Amino acid sequence: MEEKITQSRARRSVYILPNLFTMASLFAGFLGMLWAIEGRFDMTSLAILFSCLFDGLDGKVARLTGTSSDFGVQFDSLSDLVAFGVTPAVMVYQWQLSQFGRLGILAAFMLVACGALRLARFNVMSGKVSASKKFFVGLPIPAAGCMIALAYMFERYLPGEIAALVVPKACLGLVYALSFLMVSRVRYASFKEFGLVKAHPFSAMVTAMLLFVVVASEPWFMGFLLFSAYLLSGPLYTFFVLPRRASKLREPLQELS
Repeated sequence: MEEKITQSRARRSVYILPNLFTMASLFAGFLGMLWAIEGRFDMTSLAILFSCLFDGLDGKVARLTGTSSDFGVQFDSLSDLVAFGVTPAVMVYQWQLSQFGRLGILAAFMLVACGALRLARFNVMSGKVSASKKFFVGLPIPAAGCMIALAYMFERYLPGEIAALVVPKACLGLVYALSFLMVSRVRYASFKEFGLVKAHPFSAMVTAMLLFVVVASEPWFMGFLLFSAYLLSGPLYTFFVLPRRASKLREPLQELS
């Protein structure tokens, strides 16, 4: 009887440490929304990136300490929708999309709506044992939000005339592309199996150090390039690598038959 009471209390309990990181991610997203309304897009971009950092830490802490819970999963999804859905949508609308009228409003709403659908599908699939941990189905919403933030930071590297001519239309296309990629069946690497506390070859340490030095030299430029590469990696892997692997697996079966 006492064991059943203890188990029921454990199910109703809330782990404080990982949820504090989730709360910090939500708070950063809320501040970013306020700054976006005020037109301080540089601060909004930093808030989104810090929110992504806290969002990654809450999952790592929960797995390392064994404090994962259904409550934490749902709370994390609600926080992600605000930090990487609503806040980037408000920012990109205030920054560039407002000049497109209804088309810009629809684009900003699509970013929020597709982000919500992406999170709902992820929560449903995460409950299945057969769900793969190596890949995400659809673009993760934190990557979409960070892509918007880094696109704003990347604008400073473009000449003024080119930026005024290209950036508005590029942002409109980018927002629609991010929205559709989030609800697509495109596979994206999750990097969950590459743990920081696990043993790796010495070459991996050298590569990580070189990557850190390159990114630290020009963080906004290199960050935009890295996230752009991740954005393109999903369609390339799904539509080019996977079909070739499937064809190679079918060849031995055809030879045996």
